Amino acid sequence: MARIAALVLALCLGLLASSALAGPWVRIRIATEGAFPPWNFTDRDGTLVGFEVDLAHDLCRRIGASCELVARGWDGLIPGLLAGDYDAIMDGLQVTEARAQVIRFSTSYARTPAAFAARTLSGLAGVPNEPARLDLGEIDAAEQAALERLKQAMAGKTVGVEVASPPARFLQTFMADVVEMRRYTSLDGLDADLGAGRIDLALASMSHWEPLLADGGQHLAVIGPALTGGPFGAGVGVGLRQADGDLVALFDQAIGAAKADGTIARLAQQWFGYDVSS
Repeated sequence: MARIAALVLALCLGLLASSALAGPWVRIRIATEGAFPPWNFTDRDGTLVGFEVDLAHDLCRRIGASCELVARGWDGLIPGLLAGDYDAIMDGLQVTEARAQVIRFSTSYARTPAAFAARTLSGLAGVPNEPARLDLGEIDAAEQAALERLKQAMAGKTVGVEVASPPARFLQTFMADVVEMRRYTSLDGLDADLGAGRIDLALASMSHWEPLLADGGQHLAVIGPALTGGPFGAGVGVGLRQADGDLVALFDQAIGAAKADGTIARLAQQWFGYDVSS
């Protein structure tokens, strides 16, 4: 009888722990920009669609919660999260040290480098892209030399970036003394000014440039090396409040399962044409 009582007690404690982990998360409100294709964007009828929209619904299903997606401007995403307007952010949000001081992140579900783009007629299309990838996490002598060559090629140019983004932090950290940085509240505005020649270059995620290049973007060229690490972070994750450790754990578990059964790879192939989870 003592063994049975102990077993019943252990099972009850386990159920209580599981219930405590789930907490109040029967409904999760997730904010996204709705203007960052193919990560997330707004369809003609006003519906939010894209890789992260599909992934958000899948993760909520695994968690056992209903999922509500809301569109918010890029520069208001983190303030809105901290104010309690919603519970999570899924918007191609790079996991960076600066952001991790303010919010928490789930495990990463995607990784994409950043790259410069310029108009093909600008004379910048010939900037060397060696090495093909420049990791800014721990810069060795060869990487420092490559960074100096890139700075020389960009000297005196006007470069567009999205406000409060990893590309903006990269320019502030490594190129503030050689380029003029122009900040945009949306990538649509950045693309328009780049195409019209109002800026010389733009720096954004490679996942942003690839659809433009594939969809009649012959007037654009990606130049220089792909940029990773450092201000570009350690991949893309769900942004959450510091206090919501239980929700972080739930998203971590759901993302792990979605990676393991190939769901993230399948959704990435559908929206990007390649696997951004690897």
